[in-house]
Amino acid sequence: MSGEVGVVDVAKKAGVSLGTVSNVLNRPERVAPATRARVLAAIEELGFIRNEAARQLRAGQSRSIGFVVLDIRNPFFTDLAAGVEASVAKAGLSLVLCNSGDDPTREDHYLSLLQEQRASGILITPAARATSPIEEIRRRGMPLVLVDRSSTRRQCSVSVDDLVGGELAIDHLVSLGHKRIAFVGGALSTKQVRDRLIGARTAADRAGIEISVMETAGLTFGAGRAMGERIAALPVRKRPTAVFCVNDLIALGVLQEMTRHQISVPGDLAIVGYDDIDFAAAAAVPLTSVRQPREDLGRTAADLLIEEVVSPATHRHRQVVFEPDLVVRESTVPA
Repeated sequence: MSGEVGVVDVAKKAGVSLGTVSNVLNRPERVAPATRARVLAAIEELGFIRNEAARQLRAGQSRSIGFVVLDIRNPFFTDLAAGVEASVAKAGLSLVLCNSGDDPTREDHYLSLLQEQRASGILITPAARATSPIEEIRRRGMPLVLVDRSSTRRQCSVSVDDLVGGELAIDHLVSLGHKRIAFVGGALSTKQVRDRLIGARTAADRAGIEISVMETAGLTFGAGRAMGERIAALPVRKRPTAVFCVNDLIALGVLQEMTRHQISVPGDLAIVGYDDIDFAAAAAVPLTSVRQPREDLGRTAADLLIEEVVSPATHRHRQVVFEPDLVVRESTVPA
């Protein structure tokens, strides 16, 4: 029945004008308490549901925030989204979650859709590509914040210092006496991957050693398993004694293959991951990992966007950079 009931029916039932019903819905402080109660009683009795989408379109903007996620299958981004949702809900807004799958075409589709639907603003972890539509979106005046990416002063961004993260991982392995260390991950065209490698090389140079690079086809558990198979096939004298994986999914894939090939972790191969997703601590051999404050990243990004949406005149773009930290577990140091 609710789809058949309109404001005219509510006004008739309550014995008031259409303007009074509109004020109760949008500016209730302007309506006398007794009249407001009568209108609300009519709304409940008739089962009236306002057409919020139509109202927002008439106003020229919705009360939704769009979040274009790079890969929702990765628990890192799931935790990011949880932080975003907490701030968005607190502000009385709704969250539209879009998964680009690291595909620029899908990303373009969702960005266009969010603009067509008059989203209040957009959060995005952009896919790797030569050119990006982000600058054009900003020129159109839509608030936009980069998540898990650094940016210039022309827009807000929230990221983690991946250079420091790479150094933390290698410093830890060097402190355990490892000299044959491999960096595992890809693609190196991705800034986070590249920064973690730069940080890793900085620490390796400081220790007077070289690290080898073993590039994976992706950032997934499957890519980690494929690399684990390659590592297991190496002669023992050529096999690294430790690997720093660019994320936990790859590290967990490598760990599974070591177990399958009966290669001891950490006895024969120490493994460090990155992100510290929940599965890292729950692995058969709990995984040492560089921790990113995932939900804090999401909350901070959403807060910056909401501030720009609500107070565009006073908002100042900020680039927030979090420091990672190392969580040591049994994959590098036996319990």
